[in-house]
Amino acid sequence: MIGSDARSEIETRIGYRFQDAGLLENALTHSSYANERNGGDAQSNERLEFLGDAIMGLETALLIFEKSPAMSEGQMTTVRASLVRTEGLAKAARSIDLGRYLSLGVGADRTGVRENDAVLENAFEALVAAVFLDGGIESARALVRRLFAAEAEEKMRVFSGDGFDTDYKSRLQEILQRNGAADIRYLLKDERGPEHDKTFRVAVVFDGREFGEGVGKTKKHAEKMAAKIALEELKCI
Repeated sequence: MIGSDARSEIETRIGYRFQDAGLLENALTHSSYANERNGGDAQSNERLEFLGDAIMGLETALLIFEKSPAMSEGQMTTVRASLVRTEGLAKAARSIDLGRYLSLGVGADRTGVRENDAVLENAFEALVAAVFLDGGIESARALVRRLFAAEAEEKMRVFSGDGFDTDYKSRLQEILQRNGAADIRYLLKDERGPEHDKTFRVAVVFDGREFGEGVGKTKKHAEKMAAKIALEELKCI
């Protein structure tokens, strides 16, 4: 349960005051805590997480669309994917110290779940949904933009080119192999559209996990964009 002092702290951090404190409490309740208290997940933040995911997708898309009139659909999709991936949302959650305020089950708390990227991602999405339900879409939009505008603008700058002027794949492979990564591959995640106008979504995979995801009108372009995202995440460009 979140106390009045903690509530005041997090409201200050996010720049929003809740009318319904129960929504904030719900957003910060992990399923492990709900299960320990009442044997079910009815009061966990999972339903809010579902709603928050949709709101994040819409608001980041609007932000990119408004601020990047010259970017192609593929470029905008790549920027949005890089913003709302688990690491990006966990980073936003850490920027407001969200993990500190989560209500967790005793066992989960002992295992370090409070700093788990996926848990922070889910809690952040739930928080966005709680703000939306409490104050409407403008309040949710203000929160998203307060925490994501600078990051979005930086990523739009990085991905504003067409991806062909630099050999990002070779650059990524060289950096990773230098640091001991042996298995580097590109995974086709999605392929949409008619034969004459397809869009491809590709992820670069190394160390057993997907690291960057790119979109393009050809597989080659999507792979280059995925490599570019991975390099940007690694702070190499």
